[in-house]
Amino acid sequence: MTRRDEILKLIVEYFIKTAQPVGSKTLMEAYALEVSSATIRNEMLALERDGYLEKTHTSSGRVPSEKGYQYYVENLRTGGVDEEAKNALQTLLSEKSKSIEEVLKESCEILSDMTHLASAVIGQNADEEKLVSIQIIPISETTATAVFVTDKGYVENKTFLIEKGSKMSDVVKTVKLLNDRLCGTSVAEVVQKMEAMKPALNDYMMGQELIYQAIIAVFSKFARDRMSVYGKESLYNQPEFANDADKLRALLSFLDDKERVRGILNAADLSQSGNVSLQIGMKGKDETGDLALVSTKVDVPGIPNAIITVLGPTRMDYDKVVSTMKYFAEELASYFSQEEKGDKSCSTKRKTTTKKQTSKKK
Repeated sequence: MTRRDEILKLIVEYFIKTAQPVGSKTLMEAYALEVSSATIRNEMLALERDGYLEKTHTSSGRVPSEKGYQYYVENLRTGGVDEEAKNALQTLLSEKSKSIEEVLKESCEILSDMTHLASAVIGQNADEEKLVSIQIIPISETTATAVFVTDKGYVENKTFLIEKGSKMSDVVKTVKLLNDRLCGTSVAEVVQKMEAMKPALNDYMMGQELIYQAIIAVFSKFARDRMSVYGKESLYNQPEFANDADKLRALLSFLDDKERVRGILNAADLSQSGNVSLQIGMKGKDETGDLALVSTKVDVPGIPNAIITVLGPTRMDYDKVVSTMKYFAEELASYFSQEEKGDKSCSTKRKTTTKKQTSKKK
């Protein structure tokens, strides 16, 4: 490692730890460097000239630029994953009774806890997923639950009240009619198709507007909420957001706009499962210039394009975050691969057994 690389590495790590601009004297004293302050200052000027550092308006110190962070991640970080993070994930993956959704959710929660940042998981695009069925389950004379299932194994449900004067048998007939008409429709197009069908359904619906609106509401949510964010509160204590109300408002607005987040993540290079992509800063794109995203794709049964991401300030600990993300991506891919193989193995075993039983009967 050259002296210039070493100085850039120390500046990045000092700024990550303190959130304070770094000067040559500060750097020399903090790390007991055996070079003069003037030498460090000259190296910092060269790094600034080459675009790896930026000078703030509030002090004579420097902070890493997007280019500096990117160079640090690609060339200077040491790697390594905390044993606590490894143990937490392995404990989760040892609980075989958990569903795929639970594993993804709890993995993201562990990521947030270990990195003190927000995390998110993004599932299939609604236009790539089709409705398989709508099922109605009577709960009582006045309530019922509608269950919606897609061809990717995604399930959503909504419990609603039955209007006075309506019969449960009429509700079942209405849902059956919708089910027959909508099966095979893209999730993103269900609401539009239902609206187009409404005039023709008036004779069948007979005052069951509440059922219709309940289903409309579920599919609007179904198409929109294919992203879950965890640990948002961890970001509120970060100096960048805690001390700047405008930045905090912009951050909250960004995290609540799931289509916006999905659009940014879709621009990331996630062509390979386990490949980690960095999006550092968004200056010139929107007001969330102090935000960075570290993302990876994980092949999940039924969700082939699942994306897990960690969100935080551009000053996040990239060494820890990138290493942890890579470890989680590899372990989750291995876990889901084994689960799929296990399912196929069980299926094959069942078929073999059936053949043997059939043979004995003959």
